[in-house]
Amino acid sequence: MSFGGVQILSFIVAIGVLVAVHEYGHFWVARRLGFKVLRFSIGFGRPIARRLGRDGVEYVIGLIPLGGYVRLADEREGPVAEEDLGRAFNRRPWWQRVLVLVAGAGANFLFAIVAFWCLYLAGVPGLKPLIGEVRTDSYAAQAGLRSGDEIVAVDGAPVATIESAVIGTLYQMIDDGRIDLQVRRDGVVAPVVIRIPPERRRALTEPGAWSEGLGFGFVRPHIPVIVGRVIAGGAAAAAGLKANDEILAINGERMTEFVDFRASIARRAGTTVELDVRRGPADLRLPVAVRGEVDPADPEHRQVGRIGIAPGGVASFPASVQVLERYGPLAAIGPALHRTWQTTAVTLKFLWRMVTGDVSLKNVNGPISIAAYAGISAREGLSSFLTFLAAVSISLGVLNLMPVPVLDGGQVVYQLVEAIKGSPLSIRLQAVGQQVGIALLLLLMSLAFYNDLRHFG
Repeated sequence: MSFGGVQILSFIVAIGVLVAVHEYGHFWVARRLGFKVLRFSIGFGRPIARRLGRDGVEYVIGLIPLGGYVRLADEREGPVAEEDLGRAFNRRPWWQRVLVLVAGAGANFLFAIVAFWCLYLAGVPGLKPLIGEVRTDSYAAQAGLRSGDEIVAVDGAPVATIESAVIGTLYQMIDDGRIDLQVRRDGVVAPVVIRIPPERRRALTEPGAWSEGLGFGFVRPHIPVIVGRVIAGGAAAAAGLKANDEILAINGERMTEFVDFRASIARRAGTTVELDVRRGPADLRLPVAVRGEVDPADPEHRQVGRIGIAPGGVASFPASVQVLERYGPLAAIGPALHRTWQTTAVTLKFLWRMVTGDVSLKNVNGPISIAAYAGISAREGLSSFLTFLAAVSISLGVLNLMPVPVLDGGQVVYQLVEAIKGSPLSIRLQAVGQQVGIALLLLLMSLAFYNDLRHFG
């Protein structure tokens, strides 16, 4: 994937908004509780813009847009004016310090709730969780899942869309490998239980492995077999195929879906096929020599057939498959809270299972992945971008509450220890904690960059 202005701009906007929300949470609570606030900064490094407010706070935009901070008066970090000693962080009651520290994550969760509330007010489009293809001898097939089934509940919780069904099945799969579904088949609701062996669960948590690993997919869109782009130097270009050509058949076999056409070509590496093509009012028959290329996703590096075209048809779903979740102002509060809680719970479980080794570390994303997803969601429209912001905001809130000394959660632990023992931890012990925390964050960042480079490199 090549990166351009859309990805970069979307990434900057997303990080800027979410960091501002997080830091404003700290700032707002600190001001309300009477703490002395010195600086409110969005970004790190050399200031590119600054302003001294009438409230005495310095407002700064830093050069590096990967975070921010709120600086409070604190005797441990520098001298504090005599008149401000009572407002210094280190002199305030421990419970007030805790409130200030958790307020950043709280603001992120509140942002997600408001974002989902707005989305449900406008209406969230989705697709019914209708089962498409079920692969023979897969875990899904062994459980009795069939093409045409509609998932109506996961672990007893009703689901209305593919997204909610996927989140529910993932949550169950990383727990004990048992996925309890309720499916509607021919008007009758019946239970289906998919069981994943312990030795296979971790592999199925890798990005993109869920559907293929379980052995089923959801109903797919109709994409006509229309050539969108012919890749220069490819077999299609050599055969004379052109953009906007409609491919009707391969060797006389009728083709109506681009996915089926691509799968048929993939099986014919090294052969020559006859394509029936409609170009405007004319029908043509073109011989195409299918070239064999190594599939990078195949662990055995087998060759698949390629002719060098990209689809040009518009994907569409029948109205019977589409759903729209829309609620009034009061009714939307419940779904917004539930979706925020569900996303938070899945994030927490994934993080914990990564620590225990039950979930693949390939799920740790870095700035390149975030920028890519930001660009994709921005292109899809405001609703998609707002959904992306809400999800990342929840992740940011969860991450900052982790009990790592350099994060808000670690500082909360310090305050709680002080409340229990009646005095602060020693400077030396706090310094050691900071060093350990920095080391852990560096490891996490290195893993995130490694995953990004492996995926996009």
